[in-house]
Amino acid sequence: MSARAALTALSCLGLALLGAVAPAAAQGTPAFGTPTVPADSFGPPPGGRTPPGTAREPHAVLPQPPAGKVVLGAYARFGAEGAPIPRGVSWRVFADTPEASGAFPLVAESSDPFPVFFLNPGGYVVHVSYGFATAAQRVQMGAISKREAFLLPAGGLRLGADVENKPIAAQRVTFDIFEGSFLQGRASSQPYYRGANAGEVVILPEGTYHVVSSYGDANSVVRADVSVQPGKLTDATVHHRAAQVTLKLVKITGGEALADTQWTVTTPGGDTIKESIGAFPQFVLTEGDYVAFARNDGRTFSREFKVEAGQDQEIQVLLK
Repeated sequence: MSARAALTALSCLGLALLGAVAPAAAQGTPAFGTPTVPADSFGPPPGGRTPPGTAREPHAVLPQPPAGKVVLGAYARFGAEGAPIPRGVSWRVFADTPEASGAFPLVAESSDPFPVFFLNPGGYVVHVSYGFATAAQRVQMGAISKREAFLLPAGGLRLGADVENKPIAAQRVTFDIFEGSFLQGRASSQPYYRGANAGEVVILPEGTYHVVSSYGDANSVVRADVSVQPGKLTDATVHHRAAQVTLKLVKITGGEALADTQWTVTTPGGDTIKESIGAFPQFVLTEGDYVAFARNDGRTFSREFKVEAGQDQEIQVLLK
């Protein structure tokens, strides 16, 4: 990554770095948007702040089950020594013996962060998800009720972008997130999550991720690596070196733009950057030198121009 394509990790908020953690379950490429998990999932459990160095333990007292049932009190935590995850957790409980069809029957589910399940004695597989972090654990229920902790080493990533220290509007920038490190040559070729919005909290298994930030739909693309740590919300800002350019084909300087104009923006070497049709096309271009070609009424006109970061401008191409 070049010096201009720098990413600044502004802050890591929330819980302290946790101790030993269990590996997260393998992940596929999410295709339908990110699960909704609020940023305050990394704060203390509801009802008060957890004292430093301690973790409030749910299910200190389990309820009395109905006759023939036993109680499973479940909760997820960020790591072996970490605090319970207070919100944004989803649970599904499956019998560990498949039906004749081969499917494992779903026997219970919950969106309570600290659910209580009334189960028949027997074997189960409990699946827990928190954003894109998941874990599955086999639980054997005997005659005695129990509580069970599930380890989910996950953290939050909240991205933003700016130009010359001025924030870019959220609707004008998107982020693709890849597993691995681009700088170390180990980034995945397929995005783990595509099209994250600025300010959106994306919950991910701990690890290193490669972020590709696109400002506009031309060539302002910045790549950077960021680390996600369990129990932390990481805010990071991508720095773009770009500006918005408005093109006009005019008969005289300051005149009205001519409609039905075909535009092509290229590098000085002739590489096409963007094409459009209209009187006032607008592009976000990374800083550098460009040539604008305007085609109207069978004739072609051109003008060289320069883009400087943060300096939006109008480029007028004269009809001559």
